[in-house]
Amino acid sequence: MAYEPRPSNSLFDMNPSDIFRDFGRQLFPQMPESTMKSDIREYDSTYVLEAELPGIEKENISIEYTNGVLSISADQSTENELKSDLGRVIHRERSYSTIKRQFTFDNVREEGITADFNNGVLKITLPKTSRDNYSKRIEIN
Repeated sequence: MAYEPRPSNSLFDMNPSDIFRDFGRQLFPQMPESTMKSDIREYDSTYVLEAELPGIEKENISIEYTNGVLSISADQSTENELKSDLGRVIHRERSYSTIKRQFTFDNVREEGITADFNNGVLKITLPKTSRDNYSKRIEIN
């Protein structure tokens, strides 16, 4: 989905941060989306996280789970090159970006985490631990 600047009918109908977002998109319309859209579903025994990473290769995705925090990062590089009929480079552009997101889960069994990447969608399944194993009661004196 392409970004479309929102029309504003009055000065009072506008969020000040929208000015800068729209300004950047007008200058760089081909700029890649720098956010990772994600959905998290909770089931009885698992959490399932799905994150959209279109155009990113599987080798450039890193997933880490440490101290209750799931971290996902993805690197993307693009090179566009135009050549003349003689094979000379007449224009070249490069783009490098890194996308990172972190999600907090409080009762995940680390050994059973699985991930699958298919058609630009990363699906991570995080099995839950039983609440008895997770809950720790600390008494404050």
